[in-house]
Amino acid sequence: MTEPLSNIPGGMRYYFGREARLRRAAETAAMSVFDGWGYEEIATPSVDYYALFERGMGREEARRSFRFADTDGRLLALRPDVTSAVARAAATLFASAPRPLRFCYAASVFRQRPRSHAEWRRQGRQLGCELIGAGGAEADLEVLAIAVEVLERLGLGASSRITLNHVGVLNGVAAQLGLDPAAREEMRQLIDARAADAFEQFLMRLGYKGPRVARAGRLARPVPGRDVLKEARGIVSHGGAREALDELEALRSVVNSQGLGDRFSIDLADVSGLDYYTGLVFTIYVEGAGARVGSGGRYDDLTANFGRPEPAVGFVFDLDALMEVIARRDSAATNGDDAAATVEGSNAAERLRDARRRRSLGERVRME
Repeated sequence: MTEPLSNIPGGMRYYFGREARLRRAAETAAMSVFDGWGYEEIATPSVDYYALFERGMGREEARRSFRFADTDGRLLALRPDVTSAVARAAATLFASAPRPLRFCYAASVFRQRPRSHAEWRRQGRQLGCELIGAGGAEADLEVLAIAVEVLERLGLGASSRITLNHVGVLNGVAAQLGLDPAAREEMRQLIDARAADAFEQFLMRLGYKGPRVARAGRLARPVPGRDVLKEARGIVSHGGAREALDELEALRSVVNSQGLGDRFSIDLADVSGLDYYTGLVFTIYVEGAGARVGSGGRYDDLTANFGRPEPAVGFVFDLDALMEVIARRDSAATNGDDAAATVEGSNAAERLRDARRRRSLGERVRME
């Protein structure tokens, strides 16, 4: 069936006028922060081999991409993710470059998404940075500090919250329970959905009973004000999980020492679905946004897919989610004051002279 040319595909949209200017200003502000921390901009291909994203994002996430065949029969995809392509570039194009590598980007991504009650988008804009070749807590803290500065530059610092978690906690619990990969994924989904009752039933199917089940169920039922790390130590006994809790405790201590304790919290139920995370994971929220505005973490195994294993950590902001708050705040603040001044005069030369004078003063003008 032929669609009329006046229509656009579902999940896509135009941006115009004040909204387009605000998006560009937010993108410029974020990129200037990345540049201030020594990150170099990188632009990745909009179309790439589907296998790249399947290996980088994991099969389930990659299957949401728009796929099509190249003329040689190889399967291509519109870019659903930037980190995978950056990791490949680090391991190939920049294989001999001094470490660590610091990259940043502003790029559109395309993903198939089911319709929902929220605004339905299949094209998004990601603002992100990647620190490759640096391991340990210092590198993790660097990218967290950058995320905080971007939020402050956008005027969202006071209304933001970054939740911290560590993949080692989930992996340690799975090892402690003796779960195979399928059961581990089921557990991850239950915890991520905060389905505490269903998680407790899951544990009982495995043969666990009584108080032990109730304690473990608290992982999917976080309560504000509780010391989740202390509570988790009473639940997990696996060495890897306890090491992960220690890393989170150390991160929290440094964050508090910087006077940023009110910007961060520990949430062991906030578990990312991306396969490439190996350590710290974090999610960025802003009051007034209908969904998370960013996420990131450590992905030390990803570059090994391209022949060079090395530590790496990074994050992305979702520009569309950020704009939910920024546009609403700007609309209330400007109240239409961003309109262009009309330039009038008796002849074209006079109007042009007046328009140039006003522009030299930074005014926004429109020729009559």
